[in-house]
Amino acid sequence: MEDLVGLLRIRVKRGANLVSRDSQSSDPFVVITMGSQTLKTSRVENNCNPEWNDELTLAFNDHNQPVNLEVYDKDTFTSHDKMGDAEIDVRPFLEIQAMGLQELPDGTEVKRVKPSTDNCLAQESRITFSNGKIVQDMILKLRNVERGEVEIQIEWISVP
Repeated sequence: MEDLVGLLRIRVKRGANLVSRDSQSSDPFVVITMGSQTLKTSRVENNCNPEWNDELTLAFNDHNQPVNLEVYDKDTFTSHDKMGDAEIDVRPFLEIQAMGLQELPDGTEVKRVKPSTDNCLAQESRITFSNGKIVQDMILKLRNVERGEVEIQIEWISVP
């Protein structure tokens, strides 16, 4: 892969208050896309508050490429029903990562990112130093749907 800058690991932790697309509940899964890369989580059956705890890793070669998250309800015989989407704004995270911070005390908060019209944050997000790495925990408010949130964590993996 040309011009590989690094890897972005996205931990898709859980969903909250997702809409029901079947008669009583939904069978949600998450799709992450960036450019031509598409990754998806496992499906959680009959649950509008799913726990995925799946790790997905994107090869990162363009800091300006949007990272999109979409939630779907798995259907067996028809097309999957969309349950909302969000853009993962990685710019603040990449700015901190570029500073090359090392050897900070575990749990050190490096930056807070507030919800705004420029991001899909449901609440303030914290970029912290944890276990020798910079990570950002986010709760994303889903767009194009009545309700729903997805909690994720992003982490940078350097490549030689």
